[in-house]
Amino acid sequence: MKQKPQTSPMLIAFFTIFLDLLGFGIVIPVNSFYVQSLGAGPAVIALLSASYSLMQFLFAPFWGRLSDKIGRRPVILISVAASCAGHLIFGLSSTIFTIFAARILAGFGNANLGTAQAIIADVTTPENRAKGMGLIGAAFGLGFLLGPAIGGFAGQISPQAPALVAAALAAVNFFVAYALLPETRKENSENSGHHKRTFSPKALFQAVTLPNVGVILQISFLSTFAFSMFEVIVGLLMERAYLPSVGRETPEHIAAAAKLTAWFLVAVGITAVIVQGGLIGRLTKRFGETKLCRTGLLLMLLSIGAIPLTVKTGVYDHMLILAVVLAIGTGMYNPSQSSLVSRASPVDQQGGILGLNQSMSALGRVVGPAMSGFLFEINQGLPFYTAAVVLGAAATLAMFVKPMVMPASASSS
Repeated sequence: MKQKPQTSPMLIAFFTIFLDLLGFGIVIPVNSFYVQSLGAGPAVIALLSASYSLMQFLFAPFWGRLSDKIGRRPVILISVAASCAGHLIFGLSSTIFTIFAARILAGFGNANLGTAQAIIADVTTPENRAKGMGLIGAAFGLGFLLGPAIGGFAGQISPQAPALVAAALAAVNFFVAYALLPETRKENSENSGHHKRTFSPKALFQAVTLPNVGVILQISFLSTFAFSMFEVIVGLLMERAYLPSVGRETPEHIAAAAKLTAWFLVAVGITAVIVQGGLIGRLTKRFGETKLCRTGLLLMLLSIGAIPLTVKTGVYDHMLILAVVLAIGTGMYNPSQSSLVSRASPVDQQGGILGLNQSMSALGRVVGPAMSGFLFEINQGLPFYTAAVVLGAAATLAMFVKPMVMPASASSS
């Protein structure tokens, strides 16, 4: 029998992550300001973001290893359905407690990035892995490009409207995946006994001891920790810099603050799409994943560290320039890091290790926002300077990533 073209699952994985990130991006412009209007301060707002990421940390390895056991397709369907329910509850919520519950459920469902990356790994060769991961990166970029823009407009209707739109898109995501996503996990006699358990701490420990995997996972944690410190608080910083302090509870103020955040993230998204969707393949062939990873971290360090100084100029357009520099850095770093960890992973452990990679990122998104909110209450520039220092540590670790030989299988060693 003829096999389906490999581009089909890649495109569906792209579409799945795109709609996941679109739904996530839609709630960004209004999320912080809506919760603030309910009486929450920066620390509580940051903890809300951390609760979403905590679920991703806890369940990313679970989804990844479950996809190694039962297949990529059922995991994608179950996780997307959970995220749909989370967005719907958010849209119907009017208390901080129910909003927390909704974000926790959505975080549980959206912990499926490792499974989507495993789909890409299933259908690409090691030489084309970075380009395939770049497709996932482009989905991120498009989600951040269109999501905040849609959320900014939907937020003009009501603070809850963006979440309801996100729930509708998650429902579309489920039905598209149900109709079109094929199973890509390869069954073979060599790894048939590898998945006796859905989650194996011993197997995860063995994964960390593989060449390069341990150091790349540390970089993943540090870079995401730093980026999430910036991401969760930059909207509040711009609100305080460019809008009057009175009337923060009014729908008009929430809408204006949402627009500021939306345009900033749109600038990030446009640049990320260009870099990750169109340039990453050529850049990788010329410079290699390791150099792109290091350069991307340095650009992220410079742009995030400059944000507190930039807002003091009082010119909002300067923030858009920083957004472009930041997006170039993340556009180089994200697919390169994903490709490095994938190439260092045995073929029969792709889902588990990529899920572990997502888990380390999610841990960074737990610790980063939680710390960011408290630092912001001490000094508004402190979260950004701290993030720059952490990115410097990640860039230093990246100097220790060694040239790799792709392992064939854990079971063959």
